[in-house]
Amino acid sequence: MSIQVMIVDDHAVVRTGYRRLIDAEPDLRVVADVATGDEACAALRDTAIDVVVMDLSLREGSGLEAIKRLLERQPHLRVLVFSMHQAVGYVTQALRNGALGYITKNSEPLEMIAAIRKVAQGQRVFSADVAHALACQAAEGSDMLDNLTPREFDILRLFTGGQAPVQVGEQLHLSGKTVLNHLSNIRRKLEVNSELELLLLAARNGLVNLDA
Repeated sequence: MSIQVMIVDDHAVVRTGYRRLIDAEPDLRVVADVATGDEACAALRDTAIDVVVMDLSLREGSGLEAIKRLLERQPHLRVLVFSMHQAVGYVTQALRNGALGYITKNSEPLEMIAAIRKVAQGQRVFSADVAHALACQAAEGSDMLDNLTPREFDILRLFTGGQAPVQVGEQLHLSGKTVLNHLSNIRRKLEVNSELELLLLAARNGLVNLDA
């Protein structure tokens, strides 16, 4: 029996490429490919799915939030994150929300195929660059970003990425006032006193590229 896969990525061309790659394998079958967390939840209601291949950077909503919502609806679902982000903060938050594996888009195509099979069997899996980043953090000690909830982490990455509080709220379905309250809590938890310090901290942790 084939492993039933759903792809969640907001780029249609990327989803098409993933579908062709996965469907070429005799034991894998893409049964849904969607662009948002809402669409993923809807597909889960109508289709039997074993593994979700999830991007974190969605134009509508949050990939981290989507992982949590999907697993609340189907706890035995397996989630493999396939993302451009390799910063430890993203990995930690994805695992905290229930993802079983995390590989980056720098990975070879066959690495993703192997990861899908491992995650379907309940095994935890990381691409080499992610495993290296996790090992380095373990050697250096705890990461301050671990103190943030997944919702706070989403707000931090969007805000330091250049979005105003109102825009962050629109993407995460929150009011601007709620976002401001979260930002105040984030600054307190991270022990910073200004937006500049917050931006610099986010840059040091790989959430934003100040050279871009």
